[in-house]
Amino acid sequence: MIDKISKFTNSTSFFNASKVTIASVVPVLVLNFLGHFEIGFTIALGAFYTYPSDIPSSLSHKIKGLIAASFIVSGVNLLVNLVYPYPFLFYIFLGFLLFLCSMISVYGQRATLISFSALLSISLSFGHLHEGWEAFQYSGFIFIGGILYLIVSLVFHFVQPYKYVELQIAEGIKLTAKYLKLRGDLWSPEAKRTSIIEKQLAVQVELNLIHEDLRKLLIGNQNASGITSQNRKMLLVFITLVEIQELALYTSFDHSKLHEKFAKHPDVLRTYQNVAYKLASTLKKLSKNVSHISVYVDKQDLKNELDALEFAIFDYEKTLGKEEAAEGVLMLTNMLKYAKNQVGKIKTIQRALSLAMQSYKLKDKDKELEKFLTPQYYPLRTLIENLSYHSSIFRHSIRLTITILIGFFLGQVLPFQNVYWILLTIVVIMRPGYGLTKERSYNRMFGTVLGGVLAFGIVSVIQNHVALSIFSIICMLLGISFTQINYKISATFVTMYVVFIYGILTPDINEVIQYRILDSLAGAILAFIANQFLWPAWEFINTPIHIENSIRANRNYLKEIADFYNKKGDVPTSYRLARKNAFVEIGNLMTSFQRMMQEPKSKQKTMPLVNKLVVLNHSLLSALASLSTYIQSHQTTSASDSFNYIIKTILANLDHSISILRNEVIIKDTFFEKEDVTLQFEELKRKHFTRLAEDDDLDKETRQAKMQEAQMVIEQLIWMSNLAEKILKNTTDLKATNPD
Repeated sequence: MIDKISKFTNSTSFFNASKVTIASVVPVLVLNFLGHFEIGFTIALGAFYTYPSDIPSSLSHKIKGLIAASFIVSGVNLLVNLVYPYPFLFYIFLGFLLFLCSMISVYGQRATLISFSALLSISLSFGHLHEGWEAFQYSGFIFIGGILYLIVSLVFHFVQPYKYVELQIAEGIKLTAKYLKLRGDLWSPEAKRTSIIEKQLAVQVELNLIHEDLRKLLIGNQNASGITSQNRKMLLVFITLVEIQELALYTSFDHSKLHEKFAKHPDVLRTYQNVAYKLASTLKKLSKNVSHISVYVDKQDLKNELDALEFAIFDYEKTLGKEEAAEGVLMLTNMLKYAKNQVGKIKTIQRALSLAMQSYKLKDKDKELEKFLTPQYYPLRTLIENLSYHSSIFRHSIRLTITILIGFFLGQVLPFQNVYWILLTIVVIMRPGYGLTKERSYNRMFGTVLGGVLAFGIVSVIQNHVALSIFSIICMLLGISFTQINYKISATFVTMYVVFIYGILTPDINEVIQYRILDSLAGAILAFIANQFLWPAWEFINTPIHIENSIRANRNYLKEIADFYNKKGDVPTSYRLARKNAFVEIGNLMTSFQRMMQEPKSKQKTMPLVNKLVVLNHSLLSALASLSTYIQSHQTTSASDSFNYIIKTILANLDHSISILRNEVIIKDTFFEKEDVTLQFEELKRKHFTRLAEDDDLDKETRQAKMQEAQMVIEQLIWMSNLAEKILKNTTDLKATNPD
């Protein structure tokens, strides 16, 4: 229990919640003591509005973003107050303002969160309407609250400049360990491989988010803090984590054939599985000690497991004889090499986190790292281009605007106590996707009812204002902490916080709870109906776009691998960018598939095909990583014409798949005959084996090992070719099923 509490309080969610809680509570306490509670509460609202836009980024982007958020949330509040007295103008203006605030989401993650804050500010402005100079004062206090939050955030940054980075690194290491554990699960004969791959993809989605955060924090701050030891250490750890994940994909085998081959020698595979599990457990233990001075180091350095695998390989070869065991020994030896490489990567992380490393160099790995960041610019053209029904953000903005206006109208006409709570519920619950809106509607209602009952029970027993104030602060902290972790729990604590505040301010707490539940129910129902009937954004419409992006990313990754194989030399930045994009896009595709699973059955007609394409693209990425790792870790000869021909056929199939998804005409004469491709595989094999047979510098055992190794590379190419063909077939079927 204590460990769980410690883990929670040392999480990024609690860290962020602490900042906004301090920025919100301090002005209320100080100004209430001075007799200006309302001013303190307004400043607290400003801090609360501003904090969502405090996302991982460079320090300069953080400051600019929070100042922009403060201006926008205070500005929209002022505009609502100034225009509200003019009914004929107000409703038109309100609709325009809501739509504009929603549309700024086209400019990326920070803009999306500023959009959310602006909509919150508009909604809650109806709870505190002012006229004349008071409107300017009220808006000014909200702006001060935003700046106060900025100051608190900067204090946290300078007191513990790497705290957030360390927390994200720890989470990244833990997820990487989970990823390796799932790779190890694949080696069980009874493993449900489809289910394991789906779990891997889900972990991949989480890793993509953390990797993107770390890029912004570590690479974005290179100019300002690149010379510091800690920044370079964290950057080295991050780069190594990415390499560990790519190495994990390297061990891509047809597990069914593998288990069939070693059916009479299951102990060999179990021994390797133990190595995989030990790698995962070592990383997991390491993740718990990232911020500690003394970092966990395995005293045996995984030596026992590696020795056991070496002995298992020796015993396997001795049992079958060298010739009969040659192919199996090569497979197992490659697994052993992989494990040793992973051990080396883990040791790099251990050294980086435990040593001073003041003069450590990243061996040019940090050159041109800025290219890995998404450029931040906000041209007006982006907004104009999205003013189209084809834009999901445009449709969501229209849907959200209409729903809020309907909620506002119903709140004015029907006997609701607080119309702003209906609007607030709509803003908080409504998301572009049906599934997430449905889930949040349920969670919010559950949390509102549960929180109301619990808080009412506490207020019925305790009327002491000091005690209720302490409870409200704790509930606020926990409510914000759980927002991203568990929305149901978050809604429960936020409701308790609101009830405790009203318990301090008003004696009729029963009425407050009743109306809060009623208002929340009305807002949740409106949000759910709107997402179902107002230009719904069903995922089967968007999934082909994500499939196309994933295929294109894999295609570009293969192109970079082939170019590197032909040109040799150092691995270029463009290769690493292509690798990053391939990982990101397969994660995006999986996220889209997960959203589709949450939608009504009638909207899941293409789900089996989408599921196949998710698995196929992930398998292709595994094969690409395997080929890439082999090329980088071995001295290879010049790429042959046969190799380039095969790569060309794979690229062509992927290009055709993209063309089908884009409804583009395919030139028939660009297709390759299956027989020609087969001949090229045979020619590639013949050239490899002839070259090795004529190499007098090789002894018999080395020559045989290299021949087997060449055979494995060719099998990887065959697998990639088959995967590309299956991707083409399934995209054709998908387009036939969903022609629009």
